Amino acid sequence: MTYVVNDACIKCKYTDCVEVCPVDCFYEGENMLVIHPDECIDCGVCEPECPAEAIKPDSEPGLEKWLEVNAEYAKSWPNITQKKEAPPDAKEFEGQNGKFEKYFSSNPGAGD
Repeated sequence: MTYVVNDACIKCKYTDCVEVCPVDCFYEGENMLVIHPDECIDCGVCEPECPAEAIKPDSEPGLEKWLEVNAEYAKSWPNITQKKEAPPDAKEFEGQNGKFEKYFSSNPGAGD
């Protein structure tokens, strides 16, 4: 089992989770984060840190797509280990549905 980041992170991209990760398995895209499934040790400390509730165990039903998205982009996006400021408009995007289709960007973020 691993944890995955879902579309609740898109355009919110809070980074509270990265500082608590003991194995630095978060990777940064332009407008969301992902978890590398082969690096995650399933400790779960990141899940309660996410203000957008975007981190879930991959054992929850319906997260197969997100496991694939996390695995794919963790290979090419830069690693992030330090908390950054959230986007200034992050609160406006919290709780929106369909964010992957509307806003997802495959572009990498800056990383550390």
